[in-house]
Amino acid sequence: MIDLALIWVGIIGLGVLIYVVMDGFDLGIGILFPFIKSHQERDVMMNTVAPVWDGNETWMVLGGAGLFAAFPLVYATVLSALYIPIILMVVALIFRGVAFEFRFKAARTKYLWDQAFIWGSILSSFFQGVILGAYIQGIQTTNGIYSGGVWDWLTPFSVFTGIGVVAMYAALGCGWLILKTEANLQQAMYKLMPKLLIALLIIFGAVSVYTPLTHPEIAQRWFTLPNLLYFSPVPILVALFSGLLLRACRQQRDAQPFIYTLALVFLAFSGFIISLWPNIIPPSVSIWQAAAPESSLKFTLVGAVILIPVIIAYTFFSYWVFRDKVRIGDEGYH
Repeated sequence: MIDLALIWVGIIGLGVLIYVVMDGFDLGIGILFPFIKSHQERDVMMNTVAPVWDGNETWMVLGGAGLFAAFPLVYATVLSALYIPIILMVVALIFRGVAFEFRFKAARTKYLWDQAFIWGSILSSFFQGVILGAYIQGIQTTNGIYSGGVWDWLTPFSVFTGIGVVAMYAALGCGWLILKTEANLQQAMYKLMPKLLIALLIIFGAVSVYTPLTHPEIAQRWFTLPNLLYFSPVPILVALFSGLLLRACRQQRDAQPFIYTLALVFLAFSGFIISLWPNIIPPSVSIWQAAAPESSLKFTLVGAVILIPVIIAYTFFSYWVFRDKVRIGDEGYH
């Protein structure tokens, strides 16, 4: 028998992962703006994502809609618990989107739109990390209804994961700019990437230590046999790809830094899934307990099977059309 709940978890998980990757380097460009002072180079940075940035956020909509359709209990509970950081994230994304559109049109106020783009990118990334940290900590429920406090999401751990997501998106953005730019801007990114990688590894390490210490069930999953053998490739691969990333920067490869950064993001996502599985509302509500009725899962799956290939196709096509490097003097975003 086909497990429809499991299929939907896969669809939502895929949507979240693609969003983190695509909007991650997109947001990372705004986070990296303060490191670049030249207006021309900032124009180049924005032009690398100008044709695709709004399409990247399609995957956030897909993830949210899929959650509402397939796991309405999760949608209601998680939004109730994380309403404030979600609203703050959306407001920051709005400011960033407006800045994207207005910055190229403005002359006298361009510096203000630069700041809106920077802080919109930083704050939306930060609040995504806060949401992640609060979700990992667990959401208090009673009979499937959120029973925690208004500020339960705001803890030192969630703030730390917020900073971690900012660093991760900055690293993705750095790798993307190495791939898409050249000359002085590319050289600046080569120099910055090792520093971002060190910050990222410190954050990965801290989360990997804190989470098992505060959640015995996660510690048992990772550190008891035979799971220890099954999951040991995750930290080993993190060390391997970190070394490869540093070497690629020293050798000044174009594509490899971005590819290796993507691998690190995928490994972090894998660790997140391993730690929480099979709970979809940590620490106690499983995927199958939270799933919608089978008839609803079947009905919505028909739409997903039709729409997702279309989204993937036009996303691939847009990236293929705009696959070349962006240079100073190229036509800007209009």
